[in-house]
Amino acid sequence: MRKFVAHRAKSLITNATAPLLNPHHHQSSSSSFNYYYTSRLARFLTSIASDTSMASDKSTPPLTAQSLNPKVLKCEYAVRGEIVSLAQKLQQDLQVNPGSHPFEEIIYCNIGNPQSLGQQPITFFREVLALCDHPTILDRSETQGLFSADSIERAWQILDQVPGRATGAYSHSQGIKGLRDTIAAGIEARDGFPADPNDIFLTDGASPAVHMMMQLLIRSENDGIFCPIPQYPLYSASIALHGGTLVPYYLDEATGWGLEISELKKQLEAARQKGITVRALVVINPGNPTGQVLAEENQRDIVEFCKKEGLVLLADEVYQENIYVPDKHFHSFKKVARSMGYGDKDIPLVSFQSVSKGYYGECGKRGGYMEVTGFSPEVREQIYKLASVNLCSNISGQILASLVMSPPKVGDESYESYSAEKDGILQSLARRAKTLEDALNNLEGVTCNKAEGAMYLFPRIMLPNKAIKEAESLKKAPDAYYASRLLNATGIVVVPGSGFGQVPGTWHFRCTILPQEEKIPAIVSQLTEFHKKFMDEFRD
Repeated sequence: MRKFVAHRAKSLITNATAPLLNPHHHQSSSSSFNYYYTSRLARFLTSIASDTSMASDKSTPPLTAQSLNPKVLKCEYAVRGEIVSLAQKLQQDLQVNPGSHPFEEIIYCNIGNPQSLGQQPITFFREVLALCDHPTILDRSETQGLFSADSIERAWQILDQVPGRATGAYSHSQGIKGLRDTIAAGIEARDGFPADPNDIFLTDGASPAVHMMMQLLIRSENDGIFCPIPQYPLYSASIALHGGTLVPYYLDEATGWGLEISELKKQLEAARQKGITVRALVVINPGNPTGQVLAEENQRDIVEFCKKEGLVLLADEVYQENIYVPDKHFHSFKKVARSMGYGDKDIPLVSFQSVSKGYYGECGKRGGYMEVTGFSPEVREQIYKLASVNLCSNISGQILASLVMSPPKVGDESYESYSAEKDGILQSLARRAKTLEDALNNLEGVTCNKAEGAMYLFPRIMLPNKAIKEAESLKKAPDAYYASRLLNATGIVVVPGSGFGQVPGTWHFRCTILPQEEKIPAIVSQLTEFHKKFMDEFRD
């Protein structure tokens, strides 16, 4: 091809310049002749330029990181960030080359994923799911000996509500009506106030529900969402993806991660002075990553603040079953608002719940819901439209959400085994939380507030100046540097506090309490040994 192009170009150039080089040519014919070949040469060169341009265009990928949606580039999710990517590579190394690292396994303490760390599912829930997914076995005689009578009865009840008695079928976009009836009854039993199944939107875990509300609330970067700092990165990520502005309010570590109304007022005023319209307040109770449980009086103050300032209250209540101290109890924000005399139309409130947490830990089943109250019919219509875009949430997750809100009761065949499984998991989590909390507080330069609830500890680490400078030279946040060194030395995966937000100049990490109880002593030993060596290495 190149030879052909070169030959053709040479021919055209020779013919076009011949009259200029031969003075004996007749002038008029020479002019006509020269025009003809010069025109052909120009067209040929233009075609080459066009072909070159096209080739150049083809060599540039149609999609690059620089040409992506900037909102995606801005979005970050530390729980599955750089440290986890490094952990996955180390895990592959261990599989290919056992003994290649100073530890035998990777212990993922970065995310609230109980069953991945050995927690067993609740038998009753799984029996019902199995029967619903494979209903033909309900008619087999041997089923009576393999499954409890109440799980069989519950499966029949649920299947009668499922379209076509098929868990592989689409449902109503809000979720199966009968399952929403069950969830509403569970909420009413929990709170002592009425719940409407039409207020329930079943979702694939709590995360899609949060995204849905951010889509609804955020119009531009001038719209702000109040979020606690430290916060669960789902909120900062979803706000970034939908083009809004995160308005921080700082929890007070010195008072056990307290939420002060004075801090809310200060940050609200600062945001408004910047031209930001704050539209909603996110409250995570029990706290993630901080593990505090709000006092009811504090919740009343928060409800009053939202009412006065015209804010939507977004209540993340997915850890409502995870309470580990006898002097604290979970109260839903809806219950608190109703007890204050605020009715359905007085305050816009959204409560998020998930089957991924609690004592059930069914993360992979992707089940959850949001209860939406205090919105006009016109707004509700738009929420339903958003839900319908996704058709429906998965049916197994919907069934699990109904089971979580309506577990076996006294007198049911499964009640005793269910209660034993539930209590065993929650009591073990409380012991693990206390053991890890004590161990962290025994480390040099580390302070850790009590884990009152949820699944995490969020200790503060006072890093030596040499360690901070070393991290800065590597262009890493100091707590991210600590976390990467911990991983490389022990195989323990934690999340740097910088991924959750923290008071500037302070450093933390989040660690789950989820490794099985028999593994906790070894984790404490590894962490203690690593921390001592780290502090000695960088001692000022």
